[in-house]
Amino acid sequence: MSLLNLKERSAAKKLKKMEEAQCAYNMIKKPTNVLFNAILAILAFMSVIPFIFVIIISLTDEQSLVMNGYRFIPEKWSLYAYRYIVDAGDNIIRSYGVTILVTITGTVLGLLLTGTYAYALSRKTYAFRSFFTKVITVPMLFSGGMIANYLIVTKVLMLKNTIWALILPLCLNSYNIIVLRTFFKTSIPDAVVESAKIDGASEWRLFFKIVIPMAMPGLATIGLFLTLGYWNDWFNAMMYMDDKKWIPLQYLLIQIESSMDWLASNKAMMGVDGIQAAANLPKETIKMAIVVISTLPIIFAYPFFQRYFVNGLTIGAVKE
Repeated sequence: MSLLNLKERSAAKKLKKMEEAQCAYNMIKKPTNVLFNAILAILAFMSVIPFIFVIIISLTDEQSLVMNGYRFIPEKWSLYAYRYIVDAGDNIIRSYGVTILVTITGTVLGLLLTGTYAYALSRKTYAFRSFFTKVITVPMLFSGGMIANYLIVTKVLMLKNTIWALILPLCLNSYNIIVLRTFFKTSIPDAVVESAKIDGASEWRLFFKIVIPMAMPGLATIGLFLTLGYWNDWFNAMMYMDDKKWIPLQYLLIQIESSMDWLASNKAMMGVDGIQAAANLPKETIKMAIVVISTLPIIFAYPFFQRYFVNGLTIGAVKE
């Protein structure tokens, strides 16, 4: 017994030394940690500076900008660019509402379709898994093109001048499905699914009560992709919208900027008054104001996704 105890103590000591060595190897020294934090803080500040500079330029008086160039501390401040956008785009509040509605509806619907599709592909017991994997793989390699998409949306689905023309084209994406399918396969153990089925859970209850809570990082990652896609989308509005009722924010801002550029380019055709009006247009500051208006809401939304974003992206990116 004494010899056995001696061997056990010796093994325990070796194991403890190995753990201590491993901890010492993985531990970052305090000076190094301070240096890394300082470097990351500098990089973070450098990443924020361009956007702060854009805000400053949007609040700069146009004439002061022309005479003195870009400055962090302008000689004269002005809100004229924002007032011009509000006055020129009398439907800007409605366009904000359309964009918010499209973004929320599209993100929720896209998460539901992407999640159910990816979950089905992640289950080995699904009989048509190989077929539907090929269905999402083909569009990644071959595309029907813009004309085919336009004909399907307008002639087959009859969605022109409806809000669904802004939602459905961006709902499903092959890349999102593959990322979420991989996440399900690596993060949802088969034992959990089988246990729930033994307890009598239906497929829908299993998906909503067990799978979704366990897959929040992956779903948040896809949700962020969808939110950014819907919020920044203007191409579908240009393609499918003639009715101003459903014009989203991004497309409205593009129309305002195009109108202003046209006025500036054709000021000679409008006489003395036109030349004077064109000279007072906030040509540079309005571009920065458009960037601020279109970017700020998504900046405030990003922190809600950040908690899960990195974890979901790294786990879901593992290849088979």
